[in-house]
Formats: sequence, structure tokens, C-alpha cells
Amino acid sequence: MKKFTILMLCMVTLGLASCKKEALVTPNNLTIIKFINPNDWQSSANRFTLSASILDSRIDLRTLEDDGILVYVSRGDNGVYEQLPFTYDTQAYSYAVSEGRIDIDLQSSDFQEAIPDRPSTVTRVKIVLIESYQ
Repeated sequence: MKKFTILMLCMVTLGLASCKKEALVTPNNLTIIKFINPNDWQSSANRFTLSASILDSRIDLRTLEDDGILVYVSRGDNGVYEQLPFTYDTQAYSYAVSEGRIDIDLQSSDFQEAIPDRPSTVTRVKIVLIESYQ
């Protein structure tokens, strides 16, 4: 009887030790769609960069410091998104994020021409805010 009790106690102990708890984390991401009109692109003083600013209060200090921020553009609003930074046909696209805004820069990647080509159509911008679970 004593051996049977010890055997049952060992089995229960092994059974409880093998159980694991899983914390289910639900994603809390946000996708923001914005548009840049052709006349929104501003030339820098040295004319090497075209910039457009996107303002959005959802990019607050906590989001800026703790979360992931991805930016995609659809040149010509054609339904094809390209993640920034990227270079296409000697046009280099990049971005900088600060509290409440995203600045998208367009530069000539080879400096054969100082002035990059100004987009002539609407540029759709997709911003994805990915909340970090720390």
C-alpha cells in the first residue's frame, strides 16, 4: 500500500510539473492611411531633398519611445505598397519619426541630378503602429 501511494504521488507530481501556463497576448496594432498631394512636397534650402510631413496625434511620446512604427508608400496611389526606406529609379525614399509626425524625404540616390523628381500624382502612405508588450 505504501509503494502504491508513493507511486501515485510521483505520477501526480510529474503531471503537475509538466503543465505550463500560456499567456495569450492579443495584438494591438493600428494602421493609419494618409495621402500626400503633389503640391505637399517641399524642397529643402539646398534643393537636394523633397520632404512631406504627415501629422497624426496617435504618434504620441509613448508610441514613439516604446512601439514599432512602420511606413509604406504607394507611389501614384496604385495599390502597391513599398516599405521605406527604399530606392527606385535613382529616387531614394526615407523617413524620420518624431512625436506627432512623420517626415518622408525623397532624394536623388546618385546625385547625378541635385533635384529629385517631384511626384506628379497622389502618394498613399500606410503607417502601421505596432504596440510593444514589455
